[in-house]
Amino acid sequence: MLRYLTIPVTQFQQNCSLVWCDETLQAAVIDPGGDLPVLLDAVKRLGLTLTQIWQTHAHIDHAGGTAELAARLGLPIIGPHPGDQFWIDGLAEQSKMFGFPPSDAFTPTRWLHDGDTVSVGHCHLDVRHCPGHTPGHVVFHSPEIGRAFVGDVLFAGSIGRTDFPQGDHDTLINSIVQRLWPMGDATVFIPGHGPESTFGRERKTNPFVGGT
Repeated sequence: MLRYLTIPVTQFQQNCSLVWCDETLQAAVIDPGGDLPVLLDAVKRLGLTLTQIWQTHAHIDHAGGTAELAARLGLPIIGPHPGDQFWIDGLAEQSKMFGFPPSDAFTPTRWLHDGDTVSVGHCHLDVRHCPGHTPGHVVFHSPEIGRAFVGDVLFAGSIGRTDFPQGDHDTLINSIVQRLWPMGDATVFIPGHGPESTFGRERKTNPFVGGT
């Protein structure tokens, strides 16, 4: 069965998640934005073997540590969707703009597209392309445990910003309604920032998407 631990990293308190198969103890890290020693200490403490990096999108707080971690441990980078190529190319500029440690661009080992699957150990997650916050944003969904790792698409009580280059509000709302809600009201989502919530709760109470 899939297990996970969410660890806030960087000054943006971005939710980085370790996900692993409890049979093999093979793990992937979702969005290693920075604070790599903290992440690697958690991997060691849990007795895991880190085998992959999964990327929801390429904003600096989610991707700032990706190139360094991949190079240090020889890990494949899975995702995001090719729509975020320009964000990846601009990571060095992003790091200067937002006061992050220097960050290098990277080339994903595998780009992701809507309907793809990613696997860690014996566990499989579905990939949904959810543009709007960024054009190449993807979400990882585990029907097995009723969890979705949604990056900056949706938050408890809010939604992702759409005022960055190639962000689009209507596209984001459509991604939430067409790609996230069908996962079911009981699905718990792990956002890119802040606490977990459920899709059902957000459908009822979120001022941006309530009633959709």
